Amino acid sequence: MNLMNWSAIYPELVLLTMACVVAMVDLWVTSPKRTLTYLLTQLTLLVVAGMHLSYVGLQGGDYAMLRMVVSDSFGHLLAACAAIAVMITLVYGRGYAGVRDMLKGEYFTLSLFSLLGINVMVSANNFLVVYLGLELMSLSLYALTALRRDHAQSTEAAMKYFVLGALASGFLLYGLSMMYGATGSLDIVEVFASVSGVNAPNAAVLALGIVFIVAGLAFKLGAVPFHMWVPDVYHGAPTAVTLLIGGAPKLAAFAITFRLLVEGLYGLAGDWQQMMILLAVGSMLLGNLVAIAQTNLKRMLAYSTIGNVGFMLLGFTPGVVAGNNISAFNGHSSALFYVLTYVLTTLGTFGMVMLLSRRGFEADQIDDFKGLAKRSPWFAAVMLAFMFSLAGLPPTVGFWAKFSVLQAVVSTNQPSYIVLGVVAVLLSLIGAYYYLRLVKVMYFDEPVDTAPLSGTWDMRLVLSLNGVAVLALGIFPNWLMQWCTMAVKTALEHR
Repeated sequence: MNLMNWSAIYPELVLLTMACVVAMVDLWVTSPKRTLTYLLTQLTLLVVAGMHLSYVGLQGGDYAMLRMVVSDSFGHLLAACAAIAVMITLVYGRGYAGVRDMLKGEYFTLSLFSLLGINVMVSANNFLVVYLGLELMSLSLYALTALRRDHAQSTEAAMKYFVLGALASGFLLYGLSMMYGATGSLDIVEVFASVSGVNAPNAAVLALGIVFIVAGLAFKLGAVPFHMWVPDVYHGAPTAVTLLIGGAPKLAAFAITFRLLVEGLYGLAGDWQQMMILLAVGSMLLGNLVAIAQTNLKRMLAYSTIGNVGFMLLGFTPGVVAGNNISAFNGHSSALFYVLTYVLTTLGTFGMVMLLSRRGFEADQIDDFKGLAKRSPWFAAVMLAFMFSLAGLPPTVGFWAKFSVLQAVVSTNQPSYIVLGVVAVLLSLIGAYYYLRLVKVMYFDEPVDTAPLSGTWDMRLVLSLNGVAVLALGIFPNWLMQWCTMAVKTALEHR
């Protein structure tokens, strides 16, 4: 067997090389629009996404780097979607960053390094590799949050993000170290074999370790009660950076949650499943209730993120106690489908905020969207699709995302899970209020701002395609669902 298997990490090698090349090339770029840097970055992301997609159909998993890295459809699907998400983010953010003195080489280079961290995380088969990828992504995002050095709000957000992010990393690292002490291995597959037949003396150590691991993962996901950084960072960071934080990194957080809990610590599911239920219900409750009181759109979307993370975490709960592997498998597949579609919708919502923003004006208040249907009927319809998708209303893809998670929960036929599904539906109805409030503002209020919408032609085109994709996947969701099912199946086959 080829213990190194360099071919399994070709996309990461290309991404690392090009991130360095982009950083060097930008030193000679004098154009304020950074056209060469931008095009080179987008070409890199396109190539990396294509390489990952070409691996998605792999049967089973292939190991590399002394079994510290796994190459499977699950990791490649998430990595490809993350690269596409960063591509879209840079299209949306280029004009926004340009008028705020943020369009520098660091913006593109750090975006590529954050994606490299994501790639490392989604393909990790070793605790140390998980942590290295997490820190590479996190440090890049901390720096990006503080990119506007003369902006006090951004600097404050960066400090909060850094301090709380470091705390979360410490929790996760401490939990992983306890797992290593109890099992004697850092390899996720070997840990799975160890905890499945753990002896009594190690049970207490493993139980304590799982608490720290789940707490660290909840911090990175932004789940209650570890959510305190989300609204402040979303609000304080420049919107172009907020989208970098709220988009692709959500895929990485989902990936390490799956790798650690499902692939590595499934033998302790009776412990972490209870915590997941509490995190899910708490996140849906607080996120949806507090979002109602928000007048700032970015803060509203931050609390919306917390609520949606709670809904996604429901996919990790079915079938674990009942021992029904089919229900558990359906839950994991639906959670993957949910996070992919949520990121797609999030890209569009923050893209609309940047479309309405201009030099000296941040369109981050709900009132800034008043009368948008009269100013631009097409983009009002696009935003309508995004809001309907976040609310889980047909015919958008958000409806199928919520439906698939609820179906996985209820199909266990356990009374406790049925109650959990009913609670999720009721909290989603509460959440629909603040999404529909924005629709009401766009279509029934008089515009307070009559300035023409900003945005380059490529931003308008991609934003329109983003809205069409939300509707198209709502009408034809099967192919993406099948990809998610296949990806989870291949990930579990090599466990």
